[in-house]
Amino acid sequence: MTQPVPMAELWRADLLESRHLGHAVICDDSGQIVQAWGDPEALIYPRSSCKMIQALPLITSGAAAKYGLTSERLALACASHNGAEIHTSRVRAWLQDLGMGDSDFRCGPQMPDDRDARYALIRGYEAPCQYHNNCSGKHCGFLTLAQHMGAGPEYVEIDHPVQRAVREAFEEVTGEASPGYGIDGCSAPNFQTTLHGLARAMAWFASAGDRSDRQSMAAQQLTAAMVAHPDLVAGEGRACTELMRAMEGRVAVKTGAEAVFVAIIPEKRMGIAVKIADGATRASECAIATILSGLGVLDPDHPATVRRITAPQLNRRDVEVGQIRPAAALLSR
Repeated sequence: MTQPVPMAELWRADLLESRHLGHAVICDDSGQIVQAWGDPEALIYPRSSCKMIQALPLITSGAAAKYGLTSERLALACASHNGAEIHTSRVRAWLQDLGMGDSDFRCGPQMPDDRDARYALIRGYEAPCQYHNNCSGKHCGFLTLAQHMGAGPEYVEIDHPVQRAVREAFEEVTGEASPGYGIDGCSAPNFQTTLHGLARAMAWFASAGDRSDRQSMAAQQLTAAMVAHPDLVAGEGRACTELMRAMEGRVAVKTGAEAVFVAIIPEKRMGIAVKIADGATRASECAIATILSGLGVLDPDHPATVRRITAPQLNRRDVEVGQIRPAAALLSR
């Protein structure tokens, strides 16, 4: 098996202090590998990077049309949001439209990452709710699909009709039978795939406009929703939001826990999947930005790019003392 290769480095003064190893794959619309680093067949959990795949049955089932889901709600179904007011107000409205409340979620409460929302809870001596969970938009999608199916309330169980539909879609677009699953931070199953399979799925999304089947049309809607509402997919200061804004709707990107990152590039009919072996998000952000810049779809001089490719490391006095940089292996191809 091919070993992970250096993808990002931390330099302090003139010394290489840390090195992050990982894998990455670029696929074309035929599912073939265009370029790879490390092991394309490395088995991973895609974590939240695959939320657009998990949202496919929401549309193909007819649930999205039946409930009149807007592009904002489709973007939230793909989101790992900050729990800011723009996220939670929309999630609560979606729940209300379903005739449901916070107790119907199975994702668990989470203190919001958004500073204003977090401080508001603290000042009010309030505990976070499940709608603050960064995955609450995805769970609204699950609840919508479950209600449409007339299925039971335990929608995160592996044998629930919602998760059976998700697995079927996941295996179809990755082109692989998933060998197993783990439970994600939000309690939903997360199906294993290879880096190649995940990149193949992203390329399938990227080329969806070339096809007219129901699944591909759903992929087009989800990609369009993500790039139309980058603020809902993540939030202010986040790589997903800033990089999508920098690419002005040309590319959809999505992060996942433990340093997974994907990209959907419709104009090139290409998909990208990145996994950093040690789980460092700073390295996955550096890697995805470097690859997108190398493909010519992300301006290397855009502030959002510079913040990831040459990310400054500040000390307690806000003095720059180091820098994250792409490893030579990532730049040499």
